[in-house]
Amino acid sequence: MIVEERFVTYINSLDRGNSPLLTEIEEEAQGANVPVIRKETQNLLKLLLAMNRPKRILEVGTAVGFSALLMEEYNPVPCHITTIENYEKRIPVARANFLRAGKENVIELLEGDASQVMKGLTETYDFIFMDAAKGQYIHFLPEVMRLLSPGGILVSDNVLQDGEIIESRFAVTRRNRTIHKRMREYLYQLTHMESLTTSVFSIGDGVTVSLRKRESED
Repeated sequence: MIVEERFVTYINSLDRGNSPLLTEIEEEAQGANVPVIRKETQNLLKLLLAMNRPKRILEVGTAVGFSALLMEEYNPVPCHITTIENYEKRIPVARANFLRAGKENVIELLEGDASQVMKGLTETYDFIFMDAAKGQYIHFLPEVMRLLSPGGILVSDNVLQDGEIIESRFAVTRRNRTIHKRMREYLYQLTHMESLTTSVFSIGDGVTVSLRKRESED
C-alpha cells in the first residue's frame, strides 16, 4: 500500500461505479484471482480519456479485457482499440468478454509477445496503456515510442511495486530484484527523455502519465 489505506477507502467510496457489465467482468476476474486495474487507476483513465479523446488506442496487456472495455466505454469519441496479450489462458476469456459487450469489431486482440507484435504495427496511436509484465516495460519502450504519436499519451500502470521501488535492491527479495532494477530504469527513462513530459502518481500501485511533445516543442 503506497497511500494510507483509509485515504484509499475514502476516495474509492466517492467512486460512481461502472456499467453493470463492466462491474460483472471485474467481479468475475477478481473471483478468478486475475488482477484488474484498481479503482483509482480506472478513474484516472476516465479523466485522461475525457480530456484527450483519443481515436486510436493501444493496450499492452489485455488480461480478461476489462481495461480495454473500460477505455472504449468511457472514451467520449468513437475509437479503435488494439490490445496485445501473450497469456494463452486469458485470451479466450478476453475474446468472450468483447463479444458479450458487442465490441468485437472495435477492439482488436493480437496474440503473442508484445515486443514482437508491436514490431508488426505500422500506424501510430494517440493513447497507449502499458499494463503487461512489469519487468518488460523497459524492453517495450523503444517500440512504444515508435508507435506513440506526437501529442499522444502513454500511461504505465503498477510502476511503484507496492512501494518496493524506493527500497535498495538488497532489501528486495532476490526473485524481484531484476524487476526492481528494470522498473527503476524504466522510470528514469520516462522522466529523462527529451521527447516526453512525465509525471509519476502514487495512486493505485503507481501510475506514470507521459505526454509526447510535438515536434515544435522539442
